[in-house]
Amino acid sequence: MTSYDTPQPQQPARPQQPGRIQWPLIGGLACLALLWPLTALTGLGSGAPRALAIVGITGAVWIGVVGFGRVARPVLTLTLTGLAFGVLTILLSLVFAGIDGAGPGGAAWTALPALAMDAFWGFLAGLIALGIQRARGDAR
Repeated sequence: MTSYDTPQPQQPARPQQPGRIQWPLIGGLACLALLWPLTALTGLGSGAPRALAIVGITGAVWIGVVGFGRVARPVLTLTLTGLAFGVLTILLSLVFAGIDGAGPGGAAWTALPALAMDAFWGFLAGLIALGIQRARGDAR
């Protein structure tokens, strides 16, 4: 009897190393900031309905990908994602200033509070994603 005749036990899929931050994932999730100029350029909605839709879609994708995925350190991952999202949003506002009639990107003093708020939203999304992982038995 050869070794390939005996059934081999299946190894469960292992997550990334526990302490490792997945920078490509953070960058990919932060790219949802592109929804702001894309919806402005295409004329999809305006004002509060557009903002709420973009925030809702972004939050749902962040929580879904990290909460239902096997992502290590979900709170840190989404906090960094929120920070990267904020940086990208600021850069996009400088590039696309005035597309939706808002004028120049805004006062420079608002950058730090905006980054702090985006990181805070990422932190909250990370807590929810961690809760989902624990409920599914995947938390690390």
